[in-house]
Amino acid sequence: MTNLNNFNVIKVTDEEKIQVQQEWISSTNPIKAQDSSSSFPNATLAGEGFKILFYLNLLLLAALVISLTLYGLVYAFRSHHFHPKQWYPPLLIATLCGGIVGFKWQWITARNPTKAIRAAFCLSPLLSCAMGVMFVYIGSAPSLAVGARAIENRTMLTALLILVILLSLGWTMQFLKNVLQVTISRVKYMHLFGGEIMDTRVALHDTVKYQTGSVSLGSILVPFISLFRGFARSTSLIGGDNGEVMFSCVSCYMGIASLLVTRGNRWGFVHVGVYTKGFVQASSDTWDIFNRAGLEQLIDLDLTGSFCFLSGMAGGAMCSLVSGIWSIVIHKSYATEISIYAFLIGYFMFRLAMSWPQACVSAYYVAYAENPQSTQFDCTIPVRLEQLQIYQA
Repeated sequence: MTNLNNFNVIKVTDEEKIQVQQEWISSTNPIKAQDSSSSFPNATLAGEGFKILFYLNLLLLAALVISLTLYGLVYAFRSHHFHPKQWYPPLLIATLCGGIVGFKWQWITARNPTKAIRAAFCLSPLLSCAMGVMFVYIGSAPSLAVGARAIENRTMLTALLILVILLSLGWTMQFLKNVLQVTISRVKYMHLFGGEIMDTRVALHDTVKYQTGSVSLGSILVPFISLFRGFARSTSLIGGDNGEVMFSCVSCYMGIASLLVTRGNRWGFVHVGVYTKGFVQASSDTWDIFNRAGLEQLIDLDLTGSFCFLSGMAGGAMCSLVSGIWSIVIHKSYATEISIYAFLIGYFMFRLAMSWPQACVSAYYVAYAENPQSTQFDCTIPVRLEQLQIYQA
């Protein structure tokens, strides 16, 4: 095994190096791999709290879904306005289509990433426009608003329950995506940092058993922080030196965004898996490593997140078109709601599939930042840094 003392590691402490070595040994030993709990420290208080909150969320989600399903079936017997046989098949088709095409897209990304990136940047707006045309064809402008027709013939309580279910499903799907990201990034990091191959099943088991709280917290923080950071950047680009009141706090927005990203970013999931840190601490340490290695600007220009988002948008639009066209042919009155739900299904299915390449890229950046001199890395990052320096000159 490669001696870690020969590495010029920027941030990782000696204790954490020993911990990683122990995990490598346990991951390559089929007997010790079954009992890896000794290498995991106690979870943080926030992590334990969000772990409990997430499990309560799952119970609430199951209860609401079962209740509304039973309500729909009972309502179907009493009224002729709801037909389950015309409602559920398009959504099942959307789920099947999203899963198959999503993981096929993952394979295409692995085989030819350049073409996959170009295709995502082209297909996402095209399919989104096609979906918009379909919504215009289905009905009037009010029907284009999310949930407008869903609450048209229902009580406000039912609409509120549907909103809670959608938010809960969003958190759950973010959690599943980030569980995969923590697992895959840990396996990839171990290979890049020490040349060892870790059993993916062991990594997944450890993530689910010991890191549920941190992943749950990160699944809430990262989307909101990313959204606010995008808003701050957009405001900065649009406002510039504009003296209008709306853009008077641009520097304030950017300052808050810069602070928040150090406390919650997707790169922190790498240290969550490798060093079993809390999510906030892992995000802070990872961002500090990037700053010390001079990679912050390169990280800001990374297109992996945009590529995964556009892939999700394309997948969601594709599933929405499939289910929407089906509904238009079978029962047009359901087409708007079914198309919206199909879009959400397709989007999250594609994001689940794209968590693998995103995790690999995250692990690559973090491992490089900790040890730029390692022979595991090629000249991609140094060349890109030189190009950025030339552009700034």
